[in-house]
Amino acid sequence: MRRESELLPGEALRRQVIPAGDYWIDILDQGQCLRIVDVEGNQSADTLFFNAADVSDHYSAVDTVRAQRNVYLSTGSKLLSTSGNLLAELVADTVGRHDTIGGACASESNTVRYALEKRTMHSCRDSFLLAVAHNDRFGLGKRDITHNINFFMNVPVTPDGGLEFADGLSGPGQYVELRAAMDVIVLISNCPQLNNPCNAYNPTPIEVLIWESDVR
Repeated sequence: MRRESELLPGEALRRQVIPAGDYWIDILDQGQCLRIVDVEGNQSADTLFFNAADVSDHYSAVDTVRAQRNVYLSTGSKLLSTSGNLLAELVADTVGRHDTIGGACASESNTVRYALEKRTMHSCRDSFLLAVAHNDRFGLGKRDITHNINFFMNVPVTPDGGLEFADGLSGPGQYVELRAAMDVIVLISNCPQLNNPCNAYNPTPIEVLIWESDVR
């Protein structure tokens, strides 16, 4: 369900542009709101969530999909952890649908889906691994890279249960906004994928904005 936010960019506590192919990692305090903006449109933001107090308790696509009985996310969707805890809730969304089952691109999947020579192309899994390697203060490791959400990505489910990577539904300046239900570590890979239309074959920047819990 599409819903615009009442939060004003000029009142944001922090805002940062994430270049195409780069990553962003930080802690979102309980009650804070995070907006992810598709600056130029049709870009994919692969995102991981972790309980900041126990990183083994991370976002679970299985539990989230089962609880809401929907494979897509939008306003009102609750992101559940592997322990059944509520990590965050989508409180605003101008796109209307986000993927939670397509996974993150990796050298292995690029090879299988496209061609052997695509193996060395930069991927979201590479960005995730760089993030945890360069930011050990968060206590994350390679084994913590599990389920992710693909904000702004369009992955229709076919009648026979398969997946398709289709043109995105987002446009310039559209966004999704979440409110943290606990202190959560958020890790975003601004997808560098060049082989499918998740970002129109042209990776572009995204922007993140954070508001304090008492702004609303």
